[in-house]
Amino acid sequence: MITLATKHTAFGEITILQRRAIGSYIYCQQDWFQSEADRNGVSLTTYVHAIFGLLVQTPAREVLMIGCGGGTLATMLVTVGRLVTVVDINPESIALAQQYFCLPAHVACYVEDGATFVERQKKLFDAIVVDAFTPDRVPHHLCSKEFFQLVRHRLAPAGCVFLNVLLQHGSDLSGDVIAGRMADAGLRVRVLESPEPIERNAIVMGGAVEGLLQPTLLVRPEVPQDEITAGLERMRFRSGRRSWNAGAGPDAATTEPQTP
Repeated sequence: MITLATKHTAFGEITILQRRAIGSYIYCQQDWFQSEADRNGVSLTTYVHAIFGLLVQTPAREVLMIGCGGGTLATMLVTVGRLVTVVDINPESIALAQQYFCLPAHVACYVEDGATFVERQKKLFDAIVVDAFTPDRVPHHLCSKEFFQLVRHRLAPAGCVFLNVLLQHGSDLSGDVIAGRMADAGLRVRVLESPEPIERNAIVMGGAVEGLLQPTLLVRPEVPQDEITAGLERMRFRSGRRSWNAGAGPDAATTEPQTP
């Protein structure tokens, strides 16, 4: 791999790499790979395509993204006509996403803590995506019950929130804990997760999400796609704990079967 840039920031070192074999670009922060994309900014990461595939099933037009990284989801959403706002606490992240990952210059970007931005906002968003890590965990204040209560009041009617969680082993219950907090904030909750016994991603979602179907590969990158397609096919919805949607209203999501 080729190192294209290294930035020492207040939030850790960011390195931009390029794979010689396929020409893809990688965003790495403190030794954690956070984004990879082809030369057009299309993600090569399964969970990004999963969130994209879920979002485009909704009528969401205005989307707020908390956490930039390579900005690949924002770039992909712009290509299908969504209006995207990106918020990241690290200004270097936004600059690197624009320089190396094709994040369009017209996308509204703000350098600010995500929770602070949501708190001071008066407008409503159709969807809010949280994909922020420090360095391998979602910051607690971006996955707390109080934050999700705030998110609930910043969502338009029929709006939804999606949060990416990195599960580090088979018995990692981080996704369940966060889903419980989201439900406690009054949002209907579902989880889409990979079944791998080791490091994997879970998408915790709340709001008007009960009708969403398993996502498929909709935006094809230039490089081989078999791994992404297979990863999406392995992902499964689950409702998990019955208490998640207790008290979330008469249209709360129904219990789904657990996937082994």
